[in-house]
Amino acid sequence: MGTPLGDFVRAKRDTIRPTDLGLPDQPRRRAPGLRRTELATRAGVSVEYLTRIEQGRDRNPSVAVLNAIADGLSLDAAERAHLRYLAKITGGACTAHQRPEPPAREVRPTALTTMRLLEPGVALVTNRLGDILAYTSGFALLMRGSGLLDRPEPNLTRYVFLDPAARTAFPDWDQVADEQAFDLWLGPSAGTAEWFRAELAPVAGVEFTRRVGRQLPPPSVPLRVNHPSGAQLRWHREVLELSGSEAQQLVVLLPADEATGEAFERLRGDDPGHLHAV
Repeated sequence: MGTPLGDFVRAKRDTIRPTDLGLPDQPRRRAPGLRRTELATRAGVSVEYLTRIEQGRDRNPSVAVLNAIADGLSLDAAERAHLRYLAKITGGACTAHQRPEPPAREVRPTALTTMRLLEPGVALVTNRLGDILAYTSGFALLMRGSGLLDRPEPNLTRYVFLDPAARTAFPDWDQVADEQAFDLWLGPSAGTAEWFRAELAPVAGVEFTRRVGRQLPPPSVPLRVNHPSGAQLRWHREVLELSGSEAQQLVVLLPADEATGEAFERLRGDDPGHLHAV
């Protein structure tokens, strides 16, 4: 049985072209990607030990081994942080059988003050489970008519996988679904995320379950949103991690092109709007 750590190492190895690491592209490769022997050599570990990690038979590699594997895979800073997180939960952080307390939904006052300064821009505070905890009038206008904000406690992950309207609101639905499923690996805690995945899987079906085992971060691309007015809007997302243990993030959406900026200004009109705290 595999582990999150082993699945990530194997998946990342399969995506690497040997020539990108200066290795010869041998014509007799049975599968694309970096061979296990090649990674073991680059990391300075035995093939047998690397096999145990990938197959989930070694769940507690040392920090030195993790760093060596990260070097062997040429991971960037974000991937290295994710590797350390997966090592932590693989080592037994998810073994509790009691349901954990849900993450706190309160947003600290300084973060809400920052949100008010962003009015009437497009911003929200969320956590890695997809709970929408606060949002500006600009975000309310952007998602008006989509159904996302209709519930008392909106959750973007549940909306994406359970509400058919999400496929209309997000023309790049697969990309958004990949992002939401991957974010569950990042908190608020391993136990909370595990319970969330277990609850969502039976009702969300294969579109969710086939994504939750993926360990590679999806690419960072502009978010496209279909507005009920007929405008298709493209947004860059700037994400600020808020301090604390609840994995809250302040996400600011910025027009990705001039057409989006102009179209959204027309939608906004003279409505000054106000901040929403859920």
